[in-house]
Amino acid sequence: MKVAFTTKDSEYINAHFGWAKRIDVYDVDTAGYRFLETLEFGGDLKEDGNEDKLEPKVKALEDCTIVYVLAIGGSAAARLIRKNVTPIKAQTEADEIQDVLTRLVQTLNGSPPPWLRKALQKSQPPQVDDSFDDELETIEEELLV
Repeated sequence: MKVAFTTKDSEYINAHFGWAKRIDVYDVDTAGYRFLETLEFGGDLKEDGNEDKLEPKVKALEDCTIVYVLAIGGSAAARLIRKNVTPIKAQTEADEIQDVLTRLVQTLNGSPPPWLRKALQKSQPPQVDDSFDDELETIEEELLV
């Protein structure tokens, strides 16, 4: 699954979602995590009430499962949730991205909370159920005997 972080320095979760000029994206699974890309945004991002600045960010994060932020406004959070992206607030500006990623991998290998299990299922391709074909083959064999 893809996980994003609003950041000023690629080390800490230290940027407000609406004001963030950069968002780092990682791929995370039970085996670990790897950096994918840094999304960069320009313009007057600190202008409060400027809802237009949110749309490019929301669109860029559509394939993410989680976005960690220092803070986020209600409108931005609602837009992300509508796209099935879960915004999570950091405890402080001192929350390190690497620590959060390590804990997330541990959680995935343990017992993820229900909301995360549901999000993971959405990010997985559908599983093909071969049991029906196996049963049909067995029945055909029995009929031919």
